[in-house]
Amino acid sequence: MTNKYNRVLYTGVTSNLLRRVAEHKEKSVPGFTSQYNVTKLVYHEEHATMEEAIAREKQIKGGSRQKKIDLIVSKNPDWKDLYDEFFV
Repeated sequence: MTNKYNRVLYTGVTSNLLRRVAEHKEKSVPGFTSQYNVTKLVYHEEHATMEEAIAREKQIKGGSRQKKIDLIVSKNPDWKDLYDEFFV
């Protein structure tokens, strides 16, 4: 996820993407994402198990900012808010 200006990058894991993105958009959970206005879903992956998802989250978080940008651009070159496209 990112903010309006695509400056902040946030990586997380959840078992319910729709609910979790809505929480970020509503800023209902205090913390990093509400502090930095991280409300735009620009990339997501689905995994068969939570263990796989957590391992992938760690892999992404361990990568450079440029690797994260490249990952986003590979699937979403215009940095559109995927929540609006897929979930609304």
